[in-house]
Amino acid sequence: MKKLKLNFTAKTKHPLVQLLIAIVILICINIIGYYFFTRFDLTAEKRYTLTTATKKVLKKLDDIIYVKVYLKGDFPSNYKRLRNATREMLDELRAYYPDLEYEFINPSESPIEEERINEYRLLIENGLQPTTITQHTKDGISQQRIFPGAFIEYKGRKMPIQLLQTQIGISEEEYINNSIENLEYTFVNAFNKLSRIQKPRVAFIKGQGVLGDRFLIDIANTLSKDYSVEQVELKGNVNALTERIPKDTLDRYRISNKFNIIILAQPTQTFEEKDKFIIDQFIMHGGRVLWLIDPVGISMDSLQNQSVTIATPLNLNLEDQLFGYGVRLNYDLIADLKCLPITMITGYSGNMPQFNLMPWYFFPLITPNTNHVVVRNLNALKTQFVSSLDTIEVSGIKKTILLTSSTRSRSMRTPVVVDLNMARQKQDERLYNKKFLPVAVLLEGKFKSLYANRMASELTDNPIIGFREESKTTAMIVVSDGDIIRNQLSRKDGTPMELGYDQDTRQFFGNKDFILNAVSYLSDDDGIISIRSREIKIRLLDRTRIASNELFWQILNVVAPIVLIVVFGIAWNTARKQRYTKLN
Repeated sequence: MKKLKLNFTAKTKHPLVQLLIAIVILICINIIGYYFFTRFDLTAEKRYTLTTATKKVLKKLDDIIYVKVYLKGDFPSNYKRLRNATREMLDELRAYYPDLEYEFINPSESPIEEERINEYRLLIENGLQPTTITQHTKDGISQQRIFPGAFIEYKGRKMPIQLLQTQIGISEEEYINNSIENLEYTFVNAFNKLSRIQKPRVAFIKGQGVLGDRFLIDIANTLSKDYSVEQVELKGNVNALTERIPKDTLDRYRISNKFNIIILAQPTQTFEEKDKFIIDQFIMHGGRVLWLIDPVGISMDSLQNQSVTIATPLNLNLEDQLFGYGVRLNYDLIADLKCLPITMITGYSGNMPQFNLMPWYFFPLITPNTNHVVVRNLNALKTQFVSSLDTIEVSGIKKTILLTSSTRSRSMRTPVVVDLNMARQKQDERLYNKKFLPVAVLLEGKFKSLYANRMASELTDNPIIGFREESKTTAMIVVSDGDIIRNQLSRKDGTPMELGYDQDTRQFFGNKDFILNAVSYLSDDDGIISIRSREIKIRLLDRTRIASNELFWQILNVVAPIVLIVVFGIAWNTARKQRYTKLN
């Protein structure tokens, strides 16, 4: 009996069989993909891979998120990149959270000017800031007004976000690239804030001559949208920042902080030991602190009235406390050639004074030069009479410098005679030989109490006080300039202005974003702000090289593809002829 032999190889080579096999494989892949979601990101910088923090936030959502993006229209190429990147990011987020819906809107689509103006006004009133694009065309200069932002709605709550983050001193391509890098953080941070059940609590410390309410009103109002903001005066009250909850009938207590963060905004008066102890124990129980301290006393108001003044050290009685945590504020003033100008009288025309902007070297313009998430891609910050600081070696404390002076600065030890005429005088640049003098530092770790081994046992053992010698893992940020959080008052009517706006230059600086990032970092237990550390490399063209060899690149782009096709065709035909010649 002969065995039956089946030639499966021959059968599987049949086109119909191969087609059926391919269809079956595709169906199986789709079935597997339905139950086991995965994506493959082959880009070098993993631009299409969401961070762990993002996925964690998306998992907490339980309702539809609706996003309205106002980036529809005919834009220059750079803004088209931002629009396309925004759509890609939303698609990526929707792949992990299908209940995300979005639409792109053109606020300028109405042909009626009055309707466009009303639409613009409505967007501005609801929190979106416009941007004017200026283009040089053959017919002259054209301007276009756009709103590079979005509204996000979730469970009846609505939040505006800005997608474009401009920066002073860099090109349009660079700040659009930075904006693209921050898209994931911008959206996810908004999702987290909208879905948060309980807001973190932030307290501004009152007393000790800190900044008045009118100088803090803008940042306080901005923070109140995402945080529960309060004012607390210490006055030696041990319960000012912490609360004591009885655990049992044996006079044992659980000590917990009332606030997540406290902010000390430019105190000018001496701290008593009781108040220092209260702050110390707030830190020991895991509290976070934003220290905005001027170690030197001087104000622009007194200088403008007298033209000359002397800057002297302030006795705040905080030196030993900050030293123990790992930082020392120096009694000096930083003068910097990279500085903010001020308006000064430079002459008279008849009886009318002539005003001009003059460089004021005691107002350093600080551009962040590190990639830490608190300051990454921030606009330049304006400061006033800022001092330098040093870090101290403390076991278990990690120190990260966030802000520094420029490469052309100097440190002037107090007492310093400060004369407004310096703005009119040419500076000896040889004196400005210091670079990167630190002015802001982040401290993280377990801090030792200033009062360890300094208090009587009756106090340290008292269960009501709940004294701790070492903190839980926590963090603090120390800035040697209190004016960094201070908003200006209008010279016309004295109304508070937005933090970061400068009336002399009529520019916005990055002060508000720095404070918001600092508070966000200190209160962020989910690591959301870490998303800002990701870097997406956009391979930009070298425009100078293109302009200098324009004809060459045009010929290369037009002729090279044709030549390649012709060469490939000739090679293919030659190979076929040789193959069939051998067969015959």
